[in-house]
Amino acid sequence: MSTKLVLASASPFRKALLQNAGLSFVAEAADIDERAIEDTLGAMDPEDVAIILAEAKAQDVSARHPGCVVIGSDQTLALEGEVFHKPKDMEDARRRLLKLSGRTHQLNSAVVLARDGETLWRHVSVARMTMRQLDPGFIGRHLASAGDRILSSVGAYQYEGEGIQLFERIEGAYFTIIGLPMLPLLAELRSLEVIDG
Repeated sequence: MSTKLVLASASPFRKALLQNAGLSFVAEAADIDERAIEDTLGAMDPEDVAIILAEAKAQDVSARHPGCVVIGSDQTLALEGEVFHKPKDMEDARRRLLKLSGRTHQLNSAVVLARDGETLWRHVSVARMTMRQLDPGFIGRHLASAGDRILSSVGAYQYEGEGIQLFERIEGAYFTIIGLPMLPLLAELRSLEVIDG
């Protein structure tokens, strides 16, 4: 296909998902202030926040890539209505895991396609993640083993790695948890004739 595909993200996980699916694309991080955008939103559902942020990323990168289809994505974590962001440091990650311990939280993974300033498609997938009851000592050992890479995760865990040990039950697609709902995305890219199919 002649349409160029751009991923509006610097996330190595999202890049790997697209590469593993055999897609040809370029990646460029969006230049937006996510917290400033959220501050203008007021009280909104976490799913809507994820969609708005994903769309802002897609639109920002779309402005620099005329004619290209741009993939914007974002993920929010919600626990009983409270929205969480990536932890600031390891102490913040420790507090996050203590708060999530023994409870069920929701991951909302949004994906948006844009071209030439027009939003072509929006989608959000949801996963429900139930952590087992975690001992504080185990949390400390887990964070020491996982290292700073967990700071790139909104939940302070890496589900695709050692973070799987934190969970008792998971309801939702693997790709939703990683942060890019691949099956709906691929279906829409085929529908738009951006990829063969």
